[in-house]
Amino acid sequence: MKFIPYDKLSKKKKREADHARRGGWGALSPVTRRPDDPRAYNRSREKRKALSGDGEGFAFSLSKL
Repeated sequence: MKFIPYDKLSKKKKREADHARRGGWGALSPVTRRPDDPRAYNRSREKRKALSGDGEGFAFSLSKL
């Protein structure tokens, strides 16, 4: 195969060359992850608390005065 300078390659061939040269992320995920804010309202966490019966539910009693 004859060598052709990158500048003289067609747009399609440049794209193919760039794609071949680029590496992948492997096992590393490029998505930025941050821990959840513990003070923020989390509907699923509240639901789990209510279902687990840890004493912090909506239970109350009505008594006659």
